[in-house]
Amino acid sequence: MTQPFSSLADFKAVLEQASGPDGSAIEAAQERNNQLTKPPGALGRLEDLAVWYAGWRGDATPRIENPQVVVFAGNHGVAARGVSAFPAEVTAQMVMNFQHGGAAINQLCATFGANLDVIALDLDTPTADFTAGPAMSEDEVVTALSTGWNAVDPAADLFVAGEMGIGNTTSGAAICAALFSGSAEDWVGRGTGVDDAGLALKARVVTEGLAANPQAKGNGLETLRCLGGRELAAMAGAIASARFHKIPVIIDGFICTAAAACLEKTCEGALDHTVAGHQSREAGHVQALQEIGKEPLLSMGLRLGEGSGAALAIGVLKAALDCHSGMATFAQAGVTDGG
Repeated sequence: MTQPFSSLADFKAVLEQASGPDGSAIEAAQERNNQLTKPPGALGRLEDLAVWYAGWRGDATPRIENPQVVVFAGNHGVAARGVSAFPAEVTAQMVMNFQHGGAAINQLCATFGANLDVIALDLDTPTADFTAGPAMSEDEVVTALSTGWNAVDPAADLFVAGEMGIGNTTSGAAICAALFSGSAEDWVGRGTGVDDAGLALKARVVTEGLAANPQAKGNGLETLRCLGGRELAAMAGAIASARFHKIPVIIDGFICTAAAACLEKTCEGALDHTVAGHQSREAGHVQALQEIGKEPLLSMGLRLGEGSGAALAIGVLKAALDCHSGMATFAQAGVTDGG
């Protein structure tokens, strides 16, 4: 299906017109949850996850059968400022590794039965250095949003967006600083492992980027255009597309959270079909999750990207649904209901 937008204004309208979950499925799932052979609330957040997922799928007893993970890759002009411990050519090298099955995300997808797609976005043409002006034109960011939108398989029943892009933690920090309160120092982290001097450089670069793009402040889509990258825009487009197809989404780490935040800042509630897979070790991730109102499912000290933390959380969501849809009710099991 071709994406229903050709401009940022169109894309905003798509977000604003998106429908919500199925109320009757939520009610039926909650009723079933109340009848399962366990004390009320004994499975904690697993119960809430199951009911949430049931609402978006329109099914009171759902299972996850066809999860999809897409890793988007892009190169950033700001990487030339030396903000990463690795050179920009590593992006293309890692794409090859994904394609040959050698990365962590490949192993996690195999573990949880997820289909993996890898999409590189114009790696030979990095975005512009955002310290001198917008990273992308409107046409460029709409093209990236479209790539993400069209990457979602309508037959999937769960979606995870991952990323690869040298320099993109700097982009993520700049986005968060533009959308939320605080200084560049509050948002930058060590990314691929920069030292103290590298961390200070990242903060200076983010500060310069904010000064060069005042129109981005507080404006979700302008922030994405001015301070983001093609892979971040593609993730945002994919998350929006999943909502259109009623496919629940697990958000990954700091960079994916920054991309998702651009949607929430554009249209409140745009992330209602999402959960946060994990809390990463990147410095700004805790605050970014709080800003978009998401409590992470896992906190494992990960900072890899690639969609790895969200892919790991597929197991949590699968477990929630297997318990919800597979457990017997008190009546089925012949157990006296303590209520």
